Amino acid sequence: MLFAIYLVLGACAGVLAGLFGIGGGLVIVPVLIFSFGLQGFDPEIAAHLAVGTSLATIVFTSISSVRSHHARGAVDWPVFRSMAVGIVIGAMIGAWTASLLSGAALELIIGVFVILVGLKMLFDVKPRPGRDVPGKPGLVAAGGGIGWASAIFGIGGGTLTVPFLSWCNVRMQRAVGTSSACGLPIAIAGALTNIATGWQVPSLPEYSLGFIYLPALVGIVATSVLFARVGAALAHRLDAMLLKRIFAMVLLVVGLRFLI
Repeated sequence: MLFAIYLVLGACAGVLAGLFGIGGGLVIVPVLIFSFGLQGFDPEIAAHLAVGTSLATIVFTSISSVRSHHARGAVDWPVFRSMAVGIVIGAMIGAWTASLLSGAALELIIGVFVILVGLKMLFDVKPRPGRDVPGKPGLVAAGGGIGWASAIFGIGGGTLTVPFLSWCNVRMQRAVGTSSACGLPIAIAGALTNIATGWQVPSLPEYSLGFIYLPALVGIVATSVLFARVGAALAHRLDAMLLKRIFAMVLLVVGLRFLI
């Protein structure tokens, strides 16, 4: 039954990612935290397990996304290479930072972030292009900040990378494609660091690899890639703005749940 829940979670995350162009981590992390709580996992590490597991799933799901965007010529590889340097360092530091936080503090931070994303989607807030793409030092610094925050929240960084690139006058299609490529080093560096920081934690449940819960990883990956294509197809048939506002309300409720 629990494995079936992970399959459904992967399907939901895939559909939502395809519909709205957001990373599945924004859905996966809160649901995993609730799921792990119901399974009786130690509440002090439930959020850490959710973040680590989410990053591990993104390693697999982002590969398909990157190939798809690259085939359309939508990835700015020079920008990616510069950002990736900072992303890897930032993601490692971010995952280490998360390991230092208590379970309650990490849940609080995730809740605030989910609420902010929900408000952004609800009011369709988009940054206005205000500058050109910075040089290599600027891209490395931006990648570091994005990688650090993404590894704490357990996301692939699209929620942060796309607005940054849009602000830098990168057209949306290319911003999304480049963001999808940036999600891979975030996920790899974050997942590996979560394995290392969680390796010696005594209260880990069975079938854990550090802060990665393998049954959830397998179940989510098994369905998320396939259903991302379903979400992308639905995006062309349904009222995207109405769906986005409904999803934003769901995010607000979920985020508030973490704060109460």
